[in-house]
Order: sequence, then structure tokens, then C-alpha cells
Amino acid sequence: MFFVLSKTFWFFAQPSSLITVAIVAGLLLARRPAWSKAGNRLAWSGLALLLFAGLGPFSNMVVLPLEQRFPARHGRLPDGPIAGIIVLGGYEDGRTTEARGTLTLNEAAERITETAVVAHRLPGVPVIISGGSGAILLEDKAAAPAIGDFLQSIGIAASRIRLEDKSKTTYENALFTRALMQPKPGDRWILVTSAAHMPRSVATFRHQGFDVIPWPADFRTKDAGDAIRPFGSLPAGLKRLDEATMEWVGLVAYRILGRSGDVFPAP
Repeated sequence: MFFVLSKTFWFFAQPSSLITVAIVAGLLLARRPAWSKAGNRLAWSGLALLLFAGLGPFSNMVVLPLEQRFPARHGRLPDGPIAGIIVLGGYEDGRTTEARGTLTLNEAAERITETAVVAHRLPGVPVIISGGSGAILLEDKAAAPAIGDFLQSIGIAASRIRLEDKSKTTYENALFTRALMQPKPGDRWILVTSAAHMPRSVATFRHQGFDVIPWPADFRTKDAGDAIRPFGSLPAGLKRLDEATMEWVGLVAYRILGRSGDVFPAP
């Protein structure tokens, strides 16, 4: 129930939705003589925000601190033993994968490609695929089995692959992975997910007793210079703002709910 409520809340509360509501509400109010002035102001304000958030560099400014919190490892493996490689879902399309019979990936596909690279360089280390279906309106199936098949097809032994295909949230990723792998004191785990999602993931997995080594992938920004780089289309800028805002809201919410120990974990 909490998952459905949070998804529903975010559908209406994300910046792109709020901007759209402001414009539509303003136009409707502007048709009523008593509210025309307030309606026009609201509609024009919403339009200004639409252009500012969709075309300006603000969205990059919001996502940059998230992506730069844990720098790219550039292939550098950590010293010492590793208990396992954990990759979080979100890069797969379970519905299309099931329908087409072939693994379908989205723009976050670097999560699994980076995992494959690390897995080949750490032979024998377990690879944990954590992620179920996050759909609430359309029936969907977890793509974890198809991802496991893909890893086997590129040379990762089936005996190394562990599937956790029930989780719907980052919190459940950590909770269910802990139940599956039973981490022990002193164990170290490589954690692979998108760079912007890494702070919340690290905070959550640490809270569940994992000593994680962040391995960020799927960077959306080049460097700090992107803080002044505009977008070429409204949808691109708004999508990035929605995604970044969700991570910031998630960091605060997880801390308030006791699902993490830090609002913004340190490297």
C-alpha cells in the first residue's frame, strides 16, 4: 500500500506535473472574470517555469551534486576480497522483454554493462541482480531471470548469479538482498546503480548492514560545466528535473522514515 501511495503522490507532485497543473489551472481561472488576473498570473508563471526548467541548465544543476558525490571508478577495482557484486534494477523493461522474448534495456543500461565488466574481472564473486516490477497500473513482470540469462550468455557462470526479483523500491532492494545474502561483518560489496541514484542506494544499503563500495554508472552529466549547459528540448530538461528531484525527495524521506542513516552519505 505504501508503494502505491508513494507512486501516486509522486505522479502529481513531480515538477513537470506541478508546472502543467499551474498552467491549466491558470487558464481555467482566467476565464472567470473574478479570477482572471490571478489566473493569468498563474498561467504565465507556469509557462515561465516550463521554459526555465525545460530549456535552461537548472535541471543539470540539481542532478550534478548527486552524480558527483561518488566519482566514477574508471575500472579501478578495490583492493582486498569482495563478497559480491550487487546491481539494482531500473535499466530493464520487463513487459517488453516478456512480450518480445529478448532482454530489453533502457537508457540506464550501463548498470548491467558495468556489472558484466566487473564480474568478468572478479571471477568467482557472486552477482546479485536486485529488482522486481515497479508498475502499479500495467501488469508487469520482473526481468531478473532474463538478465540472469544474459549474464550467462556472456560467460558468467550460473552458479554465481543470484536473483532477487521481488523488490519494488530501493529500500526493498537492500532489505531483500540482505535476506538473500546474509552479509557478515567485514564483508565488502560492490554496488552498481545509476550515479544520481547512488547516494540514496548507499545510504539505504549501509543502513541494512552492507559495507558497500559504490560503482556508479549511467552518468547523465559530463562535469561541473554542465551547470551552465541548456537543453535542446523541453521534455529532456523536464525529465532530468523530475528524476533528480525524486532522488532528493527520496533522500530526505528515507531518512525521516528510518530507511537510511544519512540524508546525503559521504564517500
